[in-house]
Amino acid sequence: MSSTNRVSTESAPHLKRVLRLPAIVLFGLTYMSPVAVFTTYGIVNDETGGHLPAAYVLALGVMLLTAHSYGRMVRSFPAAGSAYKYSQKVFGGHVGFLTGWTLMLDYLFLPMVSFLLAGIYLHAQFPAVSQGVWSVLVLLVVLVFNVLGVKFVSRITAIIMGATALLLIAFVVLGAVNSEVPAGDAFQSFVPESGQWTLLAGGAAILALSFLGFDAVSTLAEEAHNPRRTIPLGIILTTAIGGGLFILVAWIGSLIRPDNVFADPDSAGAELMRTVGGSAMSGAFTAVYVLGCFGSAMVSQASVSRIIFSMGRDGLLPRRIFGRLHPRYGTPVGALLAVSAVALLSTLLTLDQAVVMINFGALAAFSMVNLSVIKHYLFGAGRRTGENRSRSRFLLVNGLLPTLGFASTVWLWTSLTGDTFVVGILWITVGVVLLAISTRFFTRRPPELHMGEEGEELSPGPEDVPAPAPR
Repeated sequence: MSSTNRVSTESAPHLKRVLRLPAIVLFGLTYMSPVAVFTTYGIVNDETGGHLPAAYVLALGVMLLTAHSYGRMVRSFPAAGSAYKYSQKVFGGHVGFLTGWTLMLDYLFLPMVSFLLAGIYLHAQFPAVSQGVWSVLVLLVVLVFNVLGVKFVSRITAIIMGATALLLIAFVVLGAVNSEVPAGDAFQSFVPESGQWTLLAGGAAILALSFLGFDAVSTLAEEAHNPRRTIPLGIILTTAIGGGLFILVAWIGSLIRPDNVFADPDSAGAELMRTVGGSAMSGAFTAVYVLGCFGSAMVSQASVSRIIFSMGRDGLLPRRIFGRLHPRYGTPVGALLAVSAVALLSTLLTLDQAVVMINFGALAAFSMVNLSVIKHYLFGAGRRTGENRSRSRFLLVNGLLPTLGFASTVWLWTSLTGDTFVVGILWITVGVVLLAISTRFFTRRPPELHMGEEGEELSPGPEDVPAPAPR
């Protein structure tokens, strides 16, 4: 690669390593926002014929396979950038840019959805202030918190998760007491009827949005202590704990309201809370839900700003704006301001319009991460960094599991609605145009950052020993 496309290690800004495993898991869980199960509760229950818990089990299985692939890739490339960085390193700059661009569709709109939801609920409680004003106020507070740094954000996420845990414990206990389902039928919502697998796949494709927290964890690789260990473990823990909470809450809901009939599917969560605890529980739910929206917006904005910062530092976006860190706080302020500016669309778009734009990019990026594991470890440089396992175990970890992850992700991807594909394809088209301009119509390779020991592929650690390349 020519020297013009390289950025020296000394001149490239780096994020500070300040996060340990508990803070990383809390970050991911806050991003997932366990109370988000109530956002799509009524909608997905209708989609799956009352089998929301089964749809969550299916989604969790697919996401665990992909989370495993994220963990494998972060071992080799512990840098900010997530799926963008992995596909860039394995498939080259052009594919890396398009992967990052596609994933950015979700990350840009996720904070917007959170701002929209916070505005909707706050306006309902305080109707004198319009929804748009509430959304902008929450946006400004989130921006300030993120400028102050990820360590500050991690303290806020601990508070939010504490309040969320208390609400969910109360809901589970009261729900179990008020169950209207006979013991013999308690697990009926986990057993789909014949011919319902297509419905479950459609529901699981919608629910994949709830699991983006593990991708958010991967964007913290440059800010984590010992990222080779903490980030893969954090990804798996975030996925498993978050998925377990989603399944538990969905199951308790099926015990409380087995008929799955709600006055408004969009507000099914509030109806469930009133059923188990009256107006007091409903009020507590509203408060914690808005707090969860705030937390999810805060960490999703932090995550996408790291991806934009990584692409700006690489020169794929204007480096002077997006590739620099604040001299005092060490945060990507330019990227944060850009994300906040896009999120102002929350004052113009409806919730349905924002949600339809999200899952396309997530599932496409997940597919690329699974493919990156296969190429890197079976056919690329990763062959020299095999773990001390048998050849069959090596093929299981780096071949079969990511292949299953890719196939199942594509299955969910094809279950999305036609409108989602239209938006996604238009977004990719814009990305191709930008890439063509930045590379002079593909006559030059995209610029790529060589980060040395901070972000380059790690050398084998204590648990990694050379392994023969699989034949």
